[in-house]
Amino acid sequence: MAKKKLTILHSNDLHGDFLPKKSGGVETGGLPRLSGYVKKVRGEEKNVIYANAGDMFRGSIIDSEYMGLSTIDMMNLLSPDVTTVGNHEVDYGIAHLLFLEKCARFPIINANLFIKLNNARLFEPYRVLEVDGLQILVIGILTDEVIASTKSEKVIGTLVDVEQAAKEVGIICDNYRTRRTDIVVLLTHIGIKADRSLARLLDPDWGVDLIIGGHTHTYMEEPEVVNGIPIVQAGTGTGQIGRFDIEYDTLRDRITAWSWRCDPINENTAPVDPVMEQLLNSYKGRTDAKYRRIVTSFARPLTHPSRTEETELGNLYADLLQWESSFDIMMMGSGSIRKKELGPIVEYQDMLENTPFDDLLWMLKVTGAQLRRMVLHMLRDEAWGGHTEFYQFSSGVRIVYRKSTHSLEEFKFRGEDVADEQKLLIALQNYHYKNFDEFLGVPLAEVSKNMKPRVIATSVNNIVEEYFATHAGLDAHVEGRLVVLE
Repeated sequence: MAKKKLTILHSNDLHGDFLPKKSGGVETGGLPRLSGYVKKVRGEEKNVIYANAGDMFRGSIIDSEYMGLSTIDMMNLLSPDVTTVGNHEVDYGIAHLLFLEKCARFPIINANLFIKLNNARLFEPYRVLEVDGLQILVIGILTDEVIASTKSEKVIGTLVDVEQAAKEVGIICDNYRTRRTDIVVLLTHIGIKADRSLARLLDPDWGVDLIIGGHTHTYMEEPEVVNGIPIVQAGTGTGQIGRFDIEYDTLRDRITAWSWRCDPINENTAPVDPVMEQLLNSYKGRTDAKYRRIVTSFARPLTHPSRTEETELGNLYADLLQWESSFDIMMMGSGSIRKKELGPIVEYQDMLENTPFDDLLWMLKVTGAQLRRMVLHMLRDEAWGGHTEFYQFSSGVRIVYRKSTHSLEEFKFRGEDVADEQKLLIALQNYHYKNFDEFLGVPLAEVSKNMKPRVIATSVNNIVEEYFATHAGLDAHVEGRLVVLE
């Protein structure tokens, strides 16, 4: 038979989105329906591959309570043919990730995470899937954010540069040139912008056919084609799944037709997998018994719709961490807030899922000039087209930035212009302190000359819980602390 059909299903950035939700009266998402969809397609089509492009972990109390073991257990039932490592896969530490890999009954691949001492790779760099006689080479590539998450792992390194990653792809493809490889897929977790750059750097002779990505949570209505290579992502969570339908001509040794779409996962498109539902409910029952208690109530639901703008939840969290503190300004990492909406009733479980990256709080002294440089670095052009670190500011800050001129039209604190020589005490979470130079564009060594940075709290969530326990009817509004003009 000259022509063969292949269906590739793919997800990315599941982030513990295990439970279904109601949208417009219709139940959407959840692992039981995602599993039901994958099983349905596997039953309908002869040749099916299901791939996951990283970040299975975090976002759910079910995941964090068991440090990813519950997620691996459910992913084993979901049975992906191949997965790659995302930046949040290392949140529980490299050693724990290697333990989780041993628990996985599916391959976890990555070509560019290695031990610095001897360049030994930590994971299998690729997997060759044989489907109906077709040889599909899948190569895993990771985002450079893994460096940010593993600063204490001195022996761990990664090829963070896209050009180096492209070279690594070339090496793997060249080593397979002597064997028959029909389709080459890059399973990446580097974000849509880096995927575009990577595609431009790939030599057509390497034969890369598809890039299936993750990390930037990009919802797509159609693939982007760069250098002749389709690039796709499937948003975030379990509410949708990407689907390639490919026609391969075995006589001409190439893909002759393909189509892609992003299918919704809901009660109209996907049946519930009862086995997955039973396993999920088992974990949910145990975490509910421990974590389902009310810690506070809000005046109304508060939102965090985007990382790159001032938000209601961002203001609430920045303010409560600065409340009765010894510092002037809390800079709360936007990515540390994981829910798009919280409240009006907030249970302990909701609180932990919203800020799962509980860590130390550091205080530093900066000059007005240094803070200006930090803000301008945060608001650089890459912030709008990529996946950079962004911050929510506590009360008293007023920043007006114009994109077209890359300038601050207002830069005030407590109603007064911030002077270059002015000294201000700021606070950051440990993750942002450890990556200060990269995230804020000012050397930590330079800032440390103003005052030796010091830890002022050992747990951000301890402060959040205490504030929630002593305050009810909380409310917050977007009030112009950070205004971005075109």
